[in-house]
Amino acid sequence: MAVADIDFQAVPPPPARFGETQAGDAVSFVQIRNGSVAANLMTWGASLQDLRHERLPHALVLGSPRFEPYLGKMRFFGAVVGRVANRIADGRATIDGQPLALDRNEDGRTMLHGGRTGTGTVNWTLEGSDETSCRFSLICRDGQDGFPGNLSLSVTYRLEADGTLVFEAEGRTDAPTFCNLAHHAYWKLDGRPDLSGHRMIVNATHYLPVDERQIPSGDPAPVEGTRFDFRGPRPVVGANDPLLDHNFCLVRSEGLRPACSLRTDLAQLDVETTEPGLQVYEGRLIDTAPAPGHGGTPYGARAGVAIEPQGWPDAPNRAEFPSVRLEPGDTYRQISRFRVSLPTS
Repeated sequence: MAVADIDFQAVPPPPARFGETQAGDAVSFVQIRNGSVAANLMTWGASLQDLRHERLPHALVLGSPRFEPYLGKMRFFGAVVGRVANRIADGRATIDGQPLALDRNEDGRTMLHGGRTGTGTVNWTLEGSDETSCRFSLICRDGQDGFPGNLSLSVTYRLEADGTLVFEAEGRTDAPTFCNLAHHAYWKLDGRPDLSGHRMIVNATHYLPVDERQIPSGDPAPVEGTRFDFRGPRPVVGANDPLLDHNFCLVRSEGLRPACSLRTDLAQLDVETTEPGLQVYEGRLIDTAPAPGHGGTPYGARAGVAIEPQGWPDAPNRAEFPSVRLEPGDTYRQISRFRVSLPTS
C-alpha cells in the first residue's frame, strides 16, 4: 500500500493500515506536523517513515512509500533499535555473575541492535496521537533474544514549531537487564543521490576504534589527526576515506548536550542528546534495489548518513564504558532533539 508524499496545501488523512506484518498484524501509520515540518511515523519499529520541510522538494530521511521494503533491504531505516542498540561482542554478556547467551544475528558472530526480534523489527502499539505528537509502547519479554527481564518501553515523537523533531524514550524493567535505545534514521538534506554535498561537525574529541567486527578494540582514542576529526566542518565522506561506522564519545555535560551538525547548501540538521555516545554510519552498504525510496528510485551506497545518539557499543562487556544496565525501580530515559533549519539568506 503506497503512502502519498506530504502535501502541505492539503495533507491527506493517513491510511488505517500502512502494511501488514508477516504474522498478519496491521502496521498503523500516523502523521504529525507543526509549522513548516511534517513527519510520518509507523508502528513497525516505532519508525520515522518520512520527514519533510515545506520549502524543500525532497524527503529529509531515507524511507519508502511502501511497507514491504522494511522487512528486507530497508531493515532499521528510521526505526528505534534495541533493547541494546549497536553491537555486543560474540553475543555474550554477564549480569550479576550470570552469563547471557544473546542472539548472534550478525554473521553468526555478534548481536546487532538487540537481535532478530529487537525493537526495530517488531510492531509497537500506537498509544495515542494529536496534531504535533504521537506515542508508541512495547514490552520486550523476559528471555527475548537472550536478555533477562520484562522491559516496558515507550517512545514519544513531538514536532516543535521551530522545526525540531523531539525523540523521548523511557524504559522500566522487573529484573536487572540492559537498555540502550537508538533512533536509526538515515539523513539526507539535499536531493543528490549520495552524501557528496554534506559536511558535518561532531562535538567529540575522542572516538572508539573498532576491529573487523565493528567491536571496540580498545580505549577511546583522540580524533585529532584522523579521519574521525569532525571538530570543524568537513565532508562526511571522501574518495579515499576508510569506513565511517564508529561511536564518538561526546563531550560530557549535564542534561542535553550538543552532539553534531550536518550541513548542505539547502539545509542544516542540529542534534542534541542526553546520551554519552553518537554512532555515525556513512551508509556505504546501502542498496535497496529494486525497492523504491521516497524519490521513486532505489537508494545506493552512501545515500544517507545514520546519526544515532546512544550508549557506547559493547558496553555490557566493558565496565569502564558508561553503563547501559537498568535496575528494577529505575527508569531509562533518553531525549534527543533533531532540528532542521534552512539558510536565512
